[in-house]
Amino acid sequence: MTTLRLRPEEPADTGAVRRVLAAAFARPDVATPPEVRLVEELRDGDAWLPELAMVAEYGGEIVGYALFTRVVVSADEHTAPALALGPVAVAPHRQRIGLGTSVVQAGLEAATELGERLVVVLGDPAYYRRFGFSRADRMGLTSPWSGLGEPWQALVLPPSTSGEPAPPQGEVVFPPPWSKV
Repeated sequence: MTTLRLRPEEPADTGAVRRVLAAAFARPDVATPPEVRLVEELRDGDAWLPELAMVAEYGGEIVGYALFTRVVVSADEHTAPALALGPVAVAPHRQRIGLGTSVVQAGLEAATELGERLVVVLGDPAYYRRFGFSRADRMGLTSPWSGLGEPWQALVLPPSTSGEPAPPQGEVVFPPPWSKV
């Protein structure tokens, strides 16, 4: 029986993660998909959270990936930490068997355990709704992608303690590598 293992990315996984991203986002007009470069640039920056770069290992092979990186929500002169989800990728030969869902769920659980409160994503609403994401603009969150409507989404994670303040509202500020996607 083939086993699925969900875990944070390790330094030795970099090449396998790159291959999964390149295969999942391959386009005939681009040698290296922007999602590959995004992960590589985020990996070298302050937004990188190694415990939230999740891989799906199936039968000893890395076949799935979900990245959660640091963003901040800025309102007036205050900022609050949040997470951006993406990219999410599954190797084409292992798609449509639930690996993407599994690796995202593992990342959301890890983020909750770490006390994170808010995750934003730009993606297919039908897919991300299964995790509880909904329109970010209706939660008072803006970004360069706010004008896209439904694909701009957010998820409030359960509080780690009672009495935590409400999740932040304001402009979500992404690290510079995101501007290239």
